[in-house]
Amino acid sequence: MKLEELGYNDKLEKLRIENNLKDFEIGRVISEHKERYVVKTEQGEFDAEITGNLRFSSKSREDFPAVGDWVVLTIHDSDFAIIHSIFPRYSVVSRQAVGKFGEIQIIATNIDYALLVQAADRDFNINRLERYLTICNSSKVSPIIVLSKIDLINEHRATEIVENIKDRIKNVPILAISNESQAGYDKIISIIEKGKTYCMLGSSGVGKSTLLNNLSGKSLMRTDSISRSTNKGRHITSHRELIILENGGILVDNPGMREVGIVDSISGLEITFDLIIKYSQNCKFKDCTHTNEKGCSVIDAVEKGQIDRASYENYLKMEREKAHFDLSVVERRKKDKDFGKMIKNYKKDMKKNKY
Repeated sequence: MKLEELGYNDKLEKLRIENNLKDFEIGRVISEHKERYVVKTEQGEFDAEITGNLRFSSKSREDFPAVGDWVVLTIHDSDFAIIHSIFPRYSVVSRQAVGKFGEIQIIATNIDYALLVQAADRDFNINRLERYLTICNSSKVSPIIVLSKIDLINEHRATEIVENIKDRIKNVPILAISNESQAGYDKIISIIEKGKTYCMLGSSGVGKSTLLNNLSGKSLMRTDSISRSTNKGRHITSHRELIILENGGILVDNPGMREVGIVDSISGLEITFDLIIKYSQNCKFKDCTHTNEKGCSVIDAVEKGQIDRASYENYLKMEREKAHFDLSVVERRKKDKDFGKMIKNYKKDMKKNKY
């Protein structure tokens, strides 16, 4: 396999030459399993670990390799390699780490397009779509909305859903498909370009794994039905994995996400809710929160029906969430700094007592 088939390009080759890496192997991380990685190179696939130096110099989990990363490595035997460093990423799709104080979880890196998959029969939720859009916009990844399972609803309902999306979300492609009949697959296949990397974002049970299997022409991912007791999808995909499709496109499958916390998304929010930002320029106060202030142009536009009320409420919710995450990050950094000082002072005291 050539590296170009994995998305390798002239910019990466230039970096390789500038950093004198000709004597090293270059590969792309195609899956991750608790800090053990599978890396695909021109020589084949290798289980890999990071060097102690890379682990020591990493300031956070974000500095570790992730699915989609291009890495520099040395091959030590027929199936094992050591990762020395990571090439600069041109995009990072991430969210708040579930259950971890002020931390970020990388979903995938070096992504060109994100397929935002929602099931038309049960999972459809525009608020969640706006949340995914914010993640994409802050990550500089182009979004494509995929409405799956249209075979489970009638044509009138499908049209209604698409129109509802268009009313709130502008200038984002919407593809309606059926994984059973493969209706609409011609459109989704036509947008997948050779050498470009796509990732799928969506809840469990919306048909991501079936879509991947159909696009690849192989049964790569196990699929399952919706839980009858909870009406929620089961987590069939247990890890992220990068797959090369028959037409040369590159697709990253992800486990279903029930929690989609946004991170570092000021620019992302501004792009997703550009209409709200436009009206906010005319607010009486520069620090207007758009909640209860007199002279707020945003509230006025909502009352007049110029801004969708549900979209406005979703914006406020994500703004509050972003502020809380930023505060959590500051608090965590302070705790880390205080802990570092404590260790430093402890070492000084130990040294004094020694002499």
